[in-house]
Amino acid sequence: HALRQILDTTDNVLVMGHKLADIDSFGSAIGIYTICRKLGKNVHIVINEVTSSVKPFMKRFIGKDEYPEDLFLLKEEAPEYVDAATVVIVVDVNKPQLTECPELLDKCKTIVVFDHHRQSSNVVENTILSYIEPYASSTCEMIAEMLQYFSENIKLTTQEADCIYAGILIDTNNFMTKTGVRTFEAAAYLRRSGADVTRVRKLLRNDMTAYKARAEAIRRAEVYREKFAISVCPADKNLESPTVVGAQAANELLNIIGIKASFVLTQYQDKIYVSSRSIDEINVQLIMERLGGGGHLSMAGAQLTNCSVEEAKTIIKNTLDEMIEEGDIG
Repeated sequence: HALRQILDTTDNVLVMGHKLADIDSFGSAIGIYTICRKLGKNVHIVINEVTSSVKPFMKRFIGKDEYPEDLFLLKEEAPEYVDAATVVIVVDVNKPQLTECPELLDKCKTIVVFDHHRQSSNVVENTILSYIEPYASSTCEMIAEMLQYFSENIKLTTQEADCIYAGILIDTNNFMTKTGVRTFEAAAYLRRSGADVTRVRKLLRNDMTAYKARAEAIRRAEVYREKFAISVCPADKNLESPTVVGAQAANELLNIIGIKASFVLTQYQDKIYVSSRSIDEINVQLIMERLGGGGHLSMAGAQLTNCSVEEAKTIIKNTLDEMIEEGDIG
């Protein structure tokens, strides 16, 4: 109801997720698009670099008669679409510097945030509506719930339902982590709306280069203190989205007996991206927060600058040592 009241004050909406958008960020943006479209608003999604996991889903919207040509905007184009009443809706992120176009947050007075990551001290300010639910499995789960209660007349197309379903699927690691009753209810609603499990699985497949890189990251893994797996994703110039591969490898490493948490480092665009995962015993969110990142108890990440991969590995090991000594992790 609060969102509807806000949207009633404008005809112009811009939706954006985080940089290097994953399918949860993209799927939740698509969900917001369907709500705004139902209300007859001009709505655009700001997305810059399209990762390999998002590309096959995005292709299904481009060049289709039912979607406007300018549905997707680059961050350079977005400011041209701003007027005095524009509403900016931020999904799957609550740190302003991680959004696709931070300057939109300064240009627009009406800002709404939907996210499932825990808030830190650095948050999007001056929001009119901020719905942050750390216990939700994914932002797509939250948006799927809203779609059900927003209007009975919202009809999702198959590509929209697939996107939102895929966001839940990826963020729960195939319904294995962070799933609650609401997660399955949201998935059931999307299934009834036309999401196809087999089609989504095909869209989420990797190419051979990415698959080999993931296997190599697993092969390179070293076990630290008998319970932490630390590895590096290979820097292959043919690898389209190395950070996605790093996250996949971190998930896979949890399948090894005795591993309580995994950390995979990926060097990309002058930064070291760290993907960390755990099953239940280790809170990787606390570890990543020490490195300036964040996330969830079992799924978190951070970005390190001005250091090499080897230095980053040392930083992680030192952080683990410190936290064990301080009793923050067992």
